[in-house]
Amino acid sequence: MTPATAQAPAPYQSYVYAYPHKTAYRELTGRPLLRDLWAGEPKDALSLYLHVPFCEVRCGFCNLFTRIGAPDGLTGAYLDALERQADAVREALGEREPVRFATAAFGGGTPTFLTAAELTRLCDIAEQRMGADLRAVPLSVEASPATATADRLAVLAERGATRLSLGVQSFDDTEARAAVRPQRRADVEAALGRVREAGIPVLNIDLIYGIEGQTEHSWLRSLDAALAWQPEELYLYPLYIRPLTGLGRRAVGADPEWDEQRLRLYRAGRDHLLARGYEQRSMRMFRRADAPAEGADDYACQTDGMIGLGCGARSYTAGLHYSFDYAVGMHQIREIIDDYVTRPGADFAHAEYGHEMTGDEARRRHLLQSLLQADGLVVADYRARFGGRTPAGDFPAELARFADLGWLEPGPVLRLTPKGLAHSDALGPELFSPAVRAAMAAYERK
Repeated sequence: MTPATAQAPAPYQSYVYAYPHKTAYRELTGRPLLRDLWAGEPKDALSLYLHVPFCEVRCGFCNLFTRIGAPDGLTGAYLDALERQADAVREALGEREPVRFATAAFGGGTPTFLTAAELTRLCDIAEQRMGADLRAVPLSVEASPATATADRLAVLAERGATRLSLGVQSFDDTEARAAVRPQRRADVEAALGRVREAGIPVLNIDLIYGIEGQTEHSWLRSLDAALAWQPEELYLYPLYIRPLTGLGRRAVGADPEWDEQRLRLYRAGRDHLLARGYEQRSMRMFRRADAPAEGADDYACQTDGMIGLGCGARSYTAGLHYSFDYAVGMHQIREIIDDYVTRPGADFAHAEYGHEMTGDEARRRHLLQSLLQADGLVVADYRARFGGRTPAGDFPAELARFADLGWLEPGPVLRLTPKGLAHSDALGPELFSPAVRAAMAAYERK
């Protein structure tokens, strides 16, 4: 079959930022002990993620695990629980071999929803309870324009934040309202000024294309407004309308015209950035060619473990991905957070919900997360990790299909073509295992 005759799926199936998705997680039998799960795991290059499930407003497109606002005392109670969890997890990791974190991140929600004093406490949990040296490793923090205040940014800069990701989405006030993200461009610009004044080395700006009423002209105008700040990184996200979100009430079925609009805007944005000194690192990520080195030299998301703290965080061992219960609906999220903040420390020594990475799941994850990066997958690395196996031997039908569609360049490095990168949100889901597909289909939204 030639690329001209291969039947391509719709380009916007699902954003795959982790595999498997939490909708494939299920309650674990017997609540396994973390000390048993981590007993045989390498612990010299872990990733640490702290989740803060609070936002000042819920954007219309958002399906993240977060609640709007916090009654008096809730953020303090949440940090109390985070301390109890950190103590239990750190004890479970043991003292037999050194535990070292190679990278750290605060996400959400909006971590900067916390006050400056609470952010100091969050950093203390990472450092004093978990043993992470935040000033010695890459530390990425997510923020919104309204919460990127000078005092909060000063704390993050002083504690070693190397990257600040600001969720702008659009510099056009009308488009922001259409995405149910009420903000004024003047406030966004002021926030960007404060980030630059704080001196955090890497500024990332998130933008969204495919918003109702957006044109190629208005899209490029937003990009130029972002470029005026010379951000080290830009993430360009296609708009998705998901169930149980603000925009989800308007959701309809397949929309080829909208798909084509988003593809046009993606290509326009990609070409605009490539012509202005940015390099494409994935479908979404563009990095300024002269930006400081990214990430940790000795951590790879495909192979190394992750410790997640907080009720929306996930953790990874080689054999199990685990977390707490997952929801999108406001009522259910509040129940999960309320349960989390009342738990005794002993509860955090167990894994409760997860997905076992048995069979070919680890190989699928490695292939998927490597292919979705512009650098691709080095076949020799795959062979070394999986006992001489090859991607073509493990996934012949999938790789042949990608090649037929014109998405994949074969060779010693499997790398997506420009067309393949553009269709990453279709390619990723095609690598889901039958078991993960079935679990996601059976998930009851809440």
